[in-house]
Amino acid sequence: MAGLSATRRKARPQDEVLLDRELEDLPPELRWREWMLRVEAVIFAAAEPVTRETLTRVVGRNCSIELLIDDLREELRDRPYDIVAVAGGWQHRSRSAYTSAIRASQAPTRSVTASLSETEAAVLAAIAYLQPVTRGELSNMFGKEVSRDTIASLRDAGFLGSGPRSPTPGAPYTYVTTKHFLSAFGLETLRDLPDLERLEDAGLLSRQALGEGATAESESDSAEE
Repeated sequence: MAGLSATRRKARPQDEVLLDRELEDLPPELRWREWMLRVEAVIFAAAEPVTRETLTRVVGRNCSIELLIDDLREELRDRPYDIVAVAGGWQHRSRSAYTSAIRASQAPTRSVTASLSETEAAVLAAIAYLQPVTRGELSNMFGKEVSRDTIASLRDAGFLGSGPRSPTPGAPYTYVTTKHFLSAFGLETLRDLPDLERLEDAGLLSRQALGEGATAESESDSAEE
C-alpha cells in the first residue's frame, strides 16, 4: 500500500504537465489554431456551458479567450450551429433557423416552458426579476399564497436556489434563480431578461405591489429551507 501511495504521489505532478498549454515550439499562427481547436473541443464535449476558468486550463497564459471565441464563431458563420455566451460560460447551440427541422426529427417532447404550469411560470418570472425574494413577499405580490409545493417544484427543476436570509422579522429564506435557469432560457446573465418596465406596463409584474406587502411575513416562512 505504501508503495502504491508513493507511486500515486509521483504521478500527480506529471498529470499536471501532460498538456502543453503554452505551445512555445509552434509558430504563432499554428499555436493560435491549436488553441482554437482545443477550446472548441472542450465546449463541444460539455453538456453545460463552459466557464472561462475551465477554458484557461487548456490554453496559454496570455491567450485571450474572447478573441478565440470570436474567431471560432466567424468560422461557424455558415454552419447550423454557433457558440453562444450563456449562464456565465459558452455553449454550442443550434441556430434558431433550424429549430423546426430539429423538432421534426425528434419524438414529441415538452419544452422547458411547456413543462411549467401557469402558476409556476409566473412565480419563476417574479423571482427572476425581484430576487432575492421570500415566499411571503411573492404571496403578497400575487394576492394569494404561493405554496411551498410551487417553490419545491421549481427547485426540483433546478431553476431556484436559496438566497440570503431576509432582514424582515423571522428572517425567512429568500429565493434566487440558478445558472441552470439562465442556461435553460438561453440567457447569459439576468441583465438579458426582458425589460421589467414593459412587463409592468402589461400588468404582469408589479414592484409596487411587492414593496407594499414586503412587511407581512408569516412565521411559517422562517422554517423553510
